[in-house]
Amino acid sequence: MTQILQDILNLSVSERIIIVEAIWDSISENEETVSLSEETRQLLDDRLIAHQNNPNEGSSWEEVKSRIKIQF
Repeated sequence: MTQILQDILNLSVSERIIIVEAIWDSISENEETVSLSEETRQLLDDRLIAHQNNPNEGSSWEEVKSRIKIQF
């Protein structure tokens, strides 16, 4: 483990979240870095349309998180 990573892991959770946000912002500024394949873009578009047509269908984030915690 590098010293930088060890230093980051010693920070508080809120400080680490700020760092993650800053890193993500720097990555997302470059669209080429986060480009999607046409297949992935179509899948996301289809799911967005399905949600717009049936906004009450599916699970809330809290329900999903609860299921994940049970599995692990």
